[in-house]
Amino acid sequence: MVSSNPAAGRQKDIYTRGFSGKRPAINISLADLEERAKAIMSPQAFAYVVGGAGIESTVRSNRSAFEQYKIIPRMLRNVSERDMSIELLRKKYSTPFLLSPIGVLELAHKKADVAVGKAASTLGVPYIFSSQASRPMEEVAAAMDSQPRWFQLYWSKSRDLVSSFVKRAEACGCEAIVVTLDTSMLGWRTRDLDQAYLPFLEGKGIAQYTSDPVFQKLMDEPDTEPAAKRNITWHSLMGLIKMVNAYPGNGFISKLSSGRPVRAVQKFISTFSNPALTWDDLKFLREQTKLPIFLKGILHPDDAQMAMDYGVDGIVISNHGGRQVDGSISTLEALPAIAATVKGRIPIILDSGIRGGADAFKALALGARAVCIGRPYVYGLAIAGQEGVEEVLRNFISDFDLTMGLSGCKNITEIKRECLQ
Repeated sequence: MVSSNPAAGRQKDIYTRGFSGKRPAINISLADLEERAKAIMSPQAFAYVVGGAGIESTVRSNRSAFEQYKIIPRMLRNVSERDMSIELLRKKYSTPFLLSPIGVLELAHKKADVAVGKAASTLGVPYIFSSQASRPMEEVAAAMDSQPRWFQLYWSKSRDLVSSFVKRAEACGCEAIVVTLDTSMLGWRTRDLDQAYLPFLEGKGIAQYTSDPVFQKLMDEPDTEPAAKRNITWHSLMGLIKMVNAYPGNGFISKLSSGRPVRAVQKFISTFSNPALTWDDLKFLREQTKLPIFLKGILHPDDAQMAMDYGVDGIVISNHGGRQVDGSISTLEALPAIAATVKGRIPIILDSGIRGGADAFKALALGARAVCIGRPYVYGLAIAGQEGVEEVLRNFISDFDLTMGLSGCKNITEIKRECLQ
C-alpha cells in the first residue's frame, strides 16, 4: 500500500469529526481502551481475556522489553510517500499486521469471530482463526469473502480430528496452518482460578468442535477419563442452560434431552490438549495438507533451528500473551537470537506484547517479518463490535505509518537494526 500519508488522513478524520462533536467509537489510548472494555465485560470474561499466568510477570515483561530499545529517527529523507506492504508466503499484504487467534470471543461480543473477520477483511489484515472459536470457521470465512485468513490449530489427542480441522481450513480458503505448541496444558491462570471460571464448561469457545463431523462421531465413543462430579446448585443449573444454548441447533428441550451439549463439553475436555506431542508428529501434519505450516510458541533459537530442520514454513515467536509460563522470556527478548539463527530462510512473526506502531517498528527492525495484534482488538470488539475492531486496526496501522515516516523510513526494507539503539 503506497500512500502519501494515511496517518495524517486518519488524524484529520478524527479531528474533523471532533470539531462536529463526534468522538471516536473507541478509545485511542490503549490503557483507556482496556479500562472501558473492563467496564463493559463481565468480571469472568474480562479476567479470561486480560489474565496471565501466575503473578503475570511474563505479561509485564512482554511490554517492558520494548522499552529497552529506542528508535533513532533520521531526517531529510523524503518520506512523503510510504509503502507499508510486506511479502509473506509469496503473497503481498498491505501492512505488517495480522490478528492473533483468540478464543471464546463471545465473551466480548455476541457476533464474536464473525465481527472480527468482517473488520479484518475491510482492511485486508489477515485473521488467524482460533481453534477455540465461538463461530465455525466456515461461517467466518463466508463473511470475509476472499480476504486473507489463516487457521490456528490446537493439536488434540485425536489425529482424525486434527486432520478434519486442517481439511476444513483448506476448504474455507485459509492460507496457512499455525500450530500452537505452548498450550499442551493450561497455564496457572490466577485470575481465572480466582473466578473459578472456565468458559469451555459452559459450551463456549468450542464451535469448531461441535461443527466438526469427526468430533460428532467422537462424542459417541466412551470417555476414558471419568466425568468430574458436580453438585447440583442454582449456579450449575444456569451453567447447564448456557451449555445447551451454546450447542448448535434449534429447540432447547430437544437439545437438552439428547444429552449432546453435555457430551460435547465432556469430549472436548478429554481430547483438547496433547502433551505427548513431539517433533516427529509434524510429519503427520505435513501429510494432511499442502498449506504452509507455521509453529507458534517458539522462544528458543534451538527450537527455531529444529523447526527449519523439520521443514516448516515459518515460526511465530509467542509466549501466548504471558498466559502459559510465568517468568518466561519475553517475545522481543527472544527475537534477536532467533532471527540470527533463522537468517531470513523462513519468515518470523512476533506475537505477544504489541501495543502500538512503535512496537511493530521495533519488532521489524530486530528481524520479524510481521507482528500479531491480540488483546487490543478484543477490547475494541467488546466496546463496539465490528466497528470497534476496525477502529483498533486503523489506529495501529496509522500509528505504524506515522512512526515509520517520522523515523525516516519510506518502506519496510528500510526498517533495520540500525534504526534502534
